[in-house]
Amino acid sequence: MPPPADIVKVAIEWPGAFPKLMEIDQKKPLSAIIKEVCEGWNLPNPETCALQNADATNFYITEKNRNNIKNGSILRLTTSAAQMAQQLHERIQSSSMDMKLDALKDLANSSRDITFAQEFINLDGISLLTQMVESGTERYQKLQKIMKPCFGDLLSFTLTAFVELMDHGIISWDTFSVAFIKKIASYVCKSAMDTAVLQRSLAILESMVLNSQDLYQKVAQEITIGQLIPHLQGTDQDIQTYTIAVINALFLKAPEEKRQEMAHILAQKQLRSIILSNVIRSNKPINDEMAHQLYVLQVLTFNLLEDRMMTKMDPQDQAQRDIIFELRRIAFDVECESNNSGSIEKRKSMYTRDYKKLGFINHVNPAVDFTQIPPGMLALDNMLYFARHHQDAYIRIVLENSSREDKHECPFGRSSIELTKMLCEILKVGELPSENCHDFHPMFFTHDRSFEEFFCICIQLLNKTWKEMRATSEDFNKVMQVVKEQITRALTIKPNSLDQFKSRLQNLSYTEILKLRQSERMNQEDFQSRPILELREKIQPEIMELIKQQRLNRLCEGTCFRKISCRRRQDKFWYCRLSPNHKVLHYGDLEESPQGEVPHDSLQDKLPVADIKAVVTGKDCPHMKEKGALKQNKEVLELAFSVLYESDEYLNFIAPDKHEYCVWTDGLNALLGKEMSSEFTRSDMDTLLNMEMKLRLLDLENIQIPEVPPPIPKEPSNYDFVYDCN
Repeated sequence: MPPPADIVKVAIEWPGAFPKLMEIDQKKPLSAIIKEVCEGWNLPNPETCALQNADATNFYITEKNRNNIKNGSILRLTTSAAQMAQQLHERIQSSSMDMKLDALKDLANSSRDITFAQEFINLDGISLLTQMVESGTERYQKLQKIMKPCFGDLLSFTLTAFVELMDHGIISWDTFSVAFIKKIASYVCKSAMDTAVLQRSLAILESMVLNSQDLYQKVAQEITIGQLIPHLQGTDQDIQTYTIAVINALFLKAPEEKRQEMAHILAQKQLRSIILSNVIRSNKPINDEMAHQLYVLQVLTFNLLEDRMMTKMDPQDQAQRDIIFELRRIAFDVECESNNSGSIEKRKSMYTRDYKKLGFINHVNPAVDFTQIPPGMLALDNMLYFARHHQDAYIRIVLENSSREDKHECPFGRSSIELTKMLCEILKVGELPSENCHDFHPMFFTHDRSFEEFFCICIQLLNKTWKEMRATSEDFNKVMQVVKEQITRALTIKPNSLDQFKSRLQNLSYTEILKLRQSERMNQEDFQSRPILELREKIQPEIMELIKQQRLNRLCEGTCFRKISCRRRQDKFWYCRLSPNHKVLHYGDLEESPQGEVPHDSLQDKLPVADIKAVVTGKDCPHMKEKGALKQNKEVLELAFSVLYESDEYLNFIAPDKHEYCVWTDGLNALLGKEMSSEFTRSDMDTLLNMEMKLRLLDLENIQIPEVPPPIPKEPSNYDFVYDCN
C-alpha cells in the first residue's frame, strides 16, 4: 500500500552525528517538525534551528516552499536564518582579516536565499555593506601591496553579497549615496582591477541605471564611455558582456536630446570597430547573453533614426529644399541657374521635367513627397547619402529609368521613400528591444553608416528586380513585396558583412524567388473541388480534437516561466502544470531552471480549473498595465497572459516564446470550453489537415478529380455474383 501523500521520507543531517531517516508529515507545522528533530538529537533551543536543503543551494525550508521536499531528499538541521544573519552581521565587522574574509564568503553564498536575505536586510545589512565599500575598503587598501589576493577576495565577496541581496527586490535602489556610486565607479575606471570586482561593479552600475532615473544621472556623471571602452579590448567575454550592458543601460535611460550626443561619442571612441574586432570576430563563440546585449545595442542604434523617420519635410524650408536641388545636380550634372537665366516659366518647366525623371510623385514640388511619416526626412537622408557616396550607381539608376517608357520606368524617388519605410519595418526602428531576443546582425557592426549602406544595397536590388520582372507602374506594390521577400530571406542567414549580404541577394533573383514560391506552394497543395472541400470539413473536427488533446497534454507536462526583472542575468523561475485529470493547475517558485518536468507534489500552490473565470492577454493583463519601459515592450506584451479567478485575483504569465504562449492560451481556452484561436492552432490545423488529405487521397495520385460525383449506374439484371456470407 503506498504511503499517504502528505508523508515524505527524508534523511536529515547534523554535523558530528549519523544522518537520521525520518517521515515528515506535511500537515504538521514546520516548527513542530524541527522540534521533533532536535529532541531526537537532544539539542536545546529548537526555536533557533531550521531545516536546509543539503545541496549546492543550501536554501532554507520554509512554510512557503516546504512542498518542494521530495521523497529521498537530504536535509540539514542548521542555525535559523535570523540567527545566521545576526552571526554574519557581527562577523563581517571583525577586526581580523581572516575572520572577515570567511564571513563575507559565507554571506555571499547565503545571500542567494531570499529567506536569509530578508533577515539580513532587516538588520540593516545593506547599509553596513555600503559603508564598508565607501570607507572600510580604504583601510584594507593599505594592505593591498602585501595582501593583494586577500584584498581582491574581500572586495569581491562584499560586492557579490550586495548584488545577491539587491537582486531579491526587497529594498529600493534609490537609497544609495553619491559616495557609494563614486566608489563603485572608481573600481570600473581603474586600469588594473580584480576581474570578479570589476564584474560585480559593472553589474551594480547597470542595475542602478536601469532601476532609477535619479541614479542614472549620478552614474552618468561618474562614468564616461572612454573609461568603459578598455574593458571591451580584453579577452574575458563576461567582462565584455557586462560592459556593453552598462553602455546599453546608459543609452536606454538617456533623455532623447542626449542620445544623439552619446551616439556621436560612441562613434568617436570607435565602439563599433572595437566590438567587431574584439567580440564578434574573436575566436570565442558568442554566448546568449552577449548576443542579447549586441542585439540591444543594434536596436538602440537604429532607434536614433526614429526622430528623422517621424519628421515631416517643411516644403518652405530652403535648407531642406536644397537637398532636393543637390539630388538633381548630381543626377544631371547641372548647376543651379541664376535668377536671370531664362524665364521663370522655363525654369519651372525644366525642374518639373527633371523631378519627373528622378521619380518623384509630385513633379512640381517634390518636397510634398516627404511629408508622409514614416519615413519622413529619413528617406531624403538616404537618397542624398546614396547620391554622394555611390554616385555612379545613383546616376546610372536615374538615367537608365529616365530613358525608358513612362510606364516601365522604376521611379527612384517613390521607390526610395517606400523602401526606407520597408527597411524601418524590417529592423523595427522605434520599438524597444525585446527582453528575450538574441537576433543581432554582424553586418551592421561592419560600417559606421550601416543603415545607409543597407539602403544603398537594397535600392540597387529594387532596380534590378524591377527590370527582371519587366514591371510597369501598376506593378509597383508587387515589386516591393518581392524585394521585401528577397531582403528578409537574405537576412535569415545572418551575413557577416555587407558584401556577403549583397552576394546573397545576387543569388535571390526574381526567378529564384518564383522557384521558391512554387516549391512552397507544392508543399501546401490545396485542392478546391467540392468533394475535397466536403472531405476537409468532415475531417476538421477530428483534427481540432487532436490539437486540443495535444495542448492539454503539453499543459500537463508543464512549463518553466521566467520572472521578468531588470537584471536579466539573475533569473528567477516559476513552474506551472496541469494535473492529469485536467482539474487543477499546480504552480510554484523555483530557484533555477529545471532539467525536465517538475513533479506536482513539489509545486506548493494550486488553482482549481473550476475557479477560473477568464483568460486575458496582452494589454488587458494586470502586470502589463504597470508603468515602466519593460511593460511597454511590444514583444513582452505579445507573450503576456493572465488567468482571472475568484473576484479580482490573477495568475500572471509571460511565456518564454510565442510557441509556449499559443500552447498555454489554447489549452486554457480549451479547459474553459472556448475556441482555440491562436495562430499556431491555425498553422497546426493546416499542416495536419493537408497531411491527412494527402494520405486519404494517396490512391488518387495523377487522376483527375471530377467536379461533380459520377452518375449512379443502373441496377444489374441479376444478383448471381453476390456471395452469401452465411
